Order: sequence, then structure tokens, then C-alpha cells
Amino acid sequence: MTELLTNIRTTGGVPLKKAGEPTDARAAATKPAPPAPRANRRRLGPGRAVPFGRLIGPALVIALWWFASAVGYLDPRILSGPGTVLSTASDLVADGRLQDNVLISLQRAGLGLFFGVTAGVLLAVAAGLSRTGEYLLDGPLQIKRAIPSLAMLPLLILWLGIGEQMKVTVIALGVAVNMYINTYASLTGIDSRYVELAEGLDLSRAQFIRKVVVPGSLPGFFVGLRLGVTASWLGLIVVEQINATSGIGYMMFQAQQYAQSDVIIVGLVAYGIFGFASDAAVRAVERKVLSWRRTLAG
Repeated sequence: MTELLTNIRTTGGVPLKKAGEPTDARAAATKPAPPAPRANRRRLGPGRAVPFGRLIGPALVIALWWFASAVGYLDPRILSGPGTVLSTASDLVADGRLQDNVLISLQRAGLGLFFGVTAGVLLAVAAGLSRTGEYLLDGPLQIKRAIPSLAMLPLLILWLGIGEQMKVTVIALGVAVNMYINTYASLTGIDSRYVELAEGLDLSRAQFIRKVVVPGSLPGFFVGLRLGVTASWLGLIVVEQINATSGIGYMMFQAQQYAQSDVIIVGLVAYGIFGFASDAAVRAVERKVLSWRRTLAG
């Protein structure tokens, strides 16, 4: 110990090497080399995204459907083939029936989605940012979640009749519950440390909502929006078959009376295309708005 202290004093803080002790070069030469990085590192993520990769699944379904129809596995009286469906869709477009019914269906779904999203977000904000709002609103809305909107059809028909108001209300109820549940969960899941930081910075209520609440609730909002878009199409399918005189569902119901499976499939394909396209649009907006996140979705 004394010898070590003496060496440090005489060398300005750098200990002297003992006789026979290897130099830095020799020490570096005898030091084991670090392990080389593995050439093939195991990838645990889903891999790189492929442009328009989500179309592969639907394309395979259509290919199998076409093949089964071509080889005679499908009875055309029960399930028409893709060629027949395309021909029927062309005829419906030529006489204007398909466009008219599609526009009416889009109007109903759009109005229900707008009112449902607006109501769901406002209720989630009121319940998520206030204990009074939570105590007054969350219980009834959780009860409503357990009651399907379609189960309320008899009561809504009694109250509102069978017109457009009832149809839009049914769609809006289904959308609002999905929006509320997901947005409320995202709001209440914001880390309390961010709230304490906002209080420490003496942010106003408006600044707190803009800088903390909105960014923290956006992921849940977009999940609710995607579910809400799906709920709007599900509700539309049902309400358009209840004493309706227009819309895709009405066209399908009329085709059922005459066993026109090709017209029914045209309607189903239209619902599927609009559902897939609307979900893809929400995904695109979500990626744009939440571009600061790094997730497995890419």
C-alpha cells in the first residue's frame, strides 16, 4: 500500500510499472478480443411492411372463390361466381340502381358516424377530466355498452318511427359507445406525472388539454374511430332491412324475395369495399397524426 502511494506521488498520479510488467502494447496484445457481432441477428419484429400488402388476403379469397366457381364446386343457384357478380354489378350501374342505393347508404352511415363520434368524444372528455362527470356518465354508458344497439330497435321504432331519424340514431348509438370506451380509457390512462408537470409549469386548462390531454388520448381515439367506422356499417346493414325503401340493404332484401344471389353478393361486396376502404383511410390518418410513435405497425 505504501509503495503504491509513493509511486503515485513521484509520477504525478500515474503509478509506475513494476519490473517485468508488460507494456501497454503487450497488454493490449494479450487482452482477449471482444466477441464479433453475429452476422445473422434474429429478428423478433413482424418485418418490413409491403406496400398494399393488406390487399393480398382479399385477393386470395377472390382467387379461391373464382377457382371454386370455375371448377364447378359452387352451385350458382346458391352462390354466384365472380364473373356473374361482375356482370350483375355492371347491369345495376347501367340502370342507375346501384349508384342511387350506394349514395343513400353512404349518407346514412356518414350521418350516424358524425353524430356518434361527436357524442362519444364529448362524453369521454366530460367523464375523463372530471370526477363529477365520471360519476354521472360512466355508469350509464357502461350499462349501454352491455345492451346492443340492435336490441333497442323496438323501442327506437316506437319513439322515432321507421324513418331516417331512427336509422341514423341506431348507427350513432353503436358508434358513440365505441368512441366513448376507447377515448375514455386512453384519457384515464395518461401518466399522472404529466399532470403534475403541467401543474408545476402552471399551465392553463386550455394549455393542459392541448399539450397533454389531446396527445395522450389520440391513440385511443383512433382505435375507437376504427371500431366506430365498423359499427356504422354493421348498424347500416340491419336498419336498411327494416321497412326501408332505398339503400344497399333494401336492394339485397328485395333480391332475397326473388332468389337473386348475384344481387345479394353485389351488396355484400359493396359493404365490404366501403368497410375496408374506410378502415384503410383511418389507418392512413392515424399514421400521419401519430408519426412520432415507433410501433410494430410501422
